[in-house]
Amino acid sequence: MMNFLPTGTPWLPSTDRYSTMPTARCADSGLQLPRIALGLWHNFGDDRPFQTQRDIIRFAFDHGIYHFDIANNYGPPAGSTEENFGRIFAKDLRAHRHELVISTKAGWDMWEGPYGQGGSRNYLLSSLDESLTRMGLDYVDIFYHHRPEGETRLEESMMALRDAVASGKARYVGISSYSAHATIEAQSIMRELGVPLVIHQPSYSMLNRWVEEGELSLLDTAAEQKMGVIAFSPLAQGMLTDKYLDGIPENSRLGVGKVSREFFTDETLDHIRALNDIAHERGQDLAQMAIAWVLRDQGARTVTTALVGASSVEQLSNSLGALDATDFSDEELQAIDVHAVDSGINQWWGATETRP
Repeated sequence: MMNFLPTGTPWLPSTDRYSTMPTARCADSGLQLPRIALGLWHNFGDDRPFQTQRDIIRFAFDHGIYHFDIANNYGPPAGSTEENFGRIFAKDLRAHRHELVISTKAGWDMWEGPYGQGGSRNYLLSSLDESLTRMGLDYVDIFYHHRPEGETRLEESMMALRDAVASGKARYVGISSYSAHATIEAQSIMRELGVPLVIHQPSYSMLNRWVEEGELSLLDTAAEQKMGVIAFSPLAQGMLTDKYLDGIPENSRLGVGKVSREFFTDETLDHIRALNDIAHERGQDLAQMAIAWVLRDQGARTVTTALVGASSVEQLSNSLGALDATDFSDEELQAIDVHAVDSGINQWWGATETRP
């Protein structure tokens, strides 16, 4: 394991960091998460200034965000986000390890060869070992299978998750982008193994509502299977912000090609502008309303946590403003439903379909 030794005056987080952040439990497990968590998918690779990354993570923890979500292949290059987080952890957060929920995942492409992606035992457990080394950790709090994979027996993938817990390298395990049926199958296996899945991480936003669909939706399934839900991409990769109201900025994800321009149609833009008007009527900006909508009360189907990204402290601060107004009137929800329509942006659906 790498030794990341802090230097200089230690940073001291805010003493009232838990005073304003609400938390939610993942079903009947012991895992409790802040209603907003910080995702490090973008903005924490070697292409971004390290000090900016450090400032964002410090600000997050100062404001009650103690859950940091990572994956083996986040960067660029792949693995660099875990390395950068490990440096920040060593400098600023090691003394607070017992307060943190740190997650990582494996499933998508990581290295060359047949064991560089997928759901094999070899790949999942090797990847977890490498992730721990990159971050300078003894364990992660949550280890996910990052995507379903139809060629490997599901029992093999689930046994690898079970063994990650049994070895002490993960406290809890979860899955991401699994269909409702595959979730039921995976949870059945894990219950037999004595290590139930505690959380599911699907994409979910006002422009991507697949988790609500079907005779037995994924949200219903998660509730029945006693799993929490942490929704990623609640801002539809930035489309549900004021950034695109007047077109595509050159320096945006769409502008630089990180998100396909095929997702951004004239019809989608019309819906985004209408949703922006509704947000302003509520006293929020579009991003805040989009996050609040994901976190809205849906009874047993209520999402546990919204996973947000941030390229700056200012952006994360604005996202936290969503928590000031998570209640919606029936009239507001009806108005939103007119424009919160599936826009064909679920780029992870191909993986979900490998194990329908």
